[in-house]
Amino acid sequence: MIHLENVSKVYSNGTEALKNIDLDIQNGEFVFIVGPSGAGKSTFLKLLMHEEKATFGKIIVNGYNLMKIKKRRVPYLRRTMGIVFQDFRLIEKMSVYDNIAFAMRVIGKPEKVIKKRVKQVIRLVGLEGKDKRRPNELSGGEQQRVSLARALINKPELIIADEPTGNIDPERSYDIMKMLSVISERGTTVVVVTHEHDLVNEFGGRVLWIEDGEIVSDKFIPTKYHSKEPYIDNTDNTDKTNTEVD
Repeated sequence: MIHLENVSKVYSNGTEALKNIDLDIQNGEFVFIVGPSGAGKSTFLKLLMHEEKATFGKIIVNGYNLMKIKKRRVPYLRRTMGIVFQDFRLIEKMSVYDNIAFAMRVIGKPEKVIKKRVKQVIRLVGLEGKDKRRPNELSGGEQQRVSLARALINKPELIIADEPTGNIDPERSYDIMKMLSVISERGTTVVVVTHEHDLVNEFGGRVLWIEDGEIVSDKFIPTKYHSKEPYIDNTDNTDKTNTEVD
């Protein structure tokens, strides 16, 4: 769960990026974050990922108190998240397989477990047969699928997608949002920042409008999209416990 209580963020130059935010996002919710450029959307995501620390208030993400979390615990917080970036952030010298597997290797998962899990997520995102290719051999949409697969590899409780369709064409944008919807339907919390209102209207869910650092609208839009696709996710997930919340 995500809980923000009276959260404000003031940068060192005096810019007040967020003002007295109160917000709860429940497990399994699909949430769009929308609003004009400079409204505070990116700051909101940075607070959730603990790339920035709030100036005031209380933030709980997946059981971690981000106002009190010790530096050594931050990597454990981030293991509960999968991040999908607009610019993909793939490692060019690595294959599709190794880009996806990398997130499991850094936390010491056995290669046998990695091989099984990578095979699952490659199938999920529709990249079968492309596991040996490098990012420069893929289309933009395919690269974003690799980014999504990498975000999913460690069975995160939360997916954060920052303008995930900003660098791909409309058809591929729909595919990426469809996959995020499938993931959400199976119980993972998904938070998407986007400027593409057509996708918001198509996929629906909870929509938060941020403007001038404040949440000015919080509403639910019924989805026009319903998935019948399976989400295979049966790997071990026993290493996510934490005791950070006071």
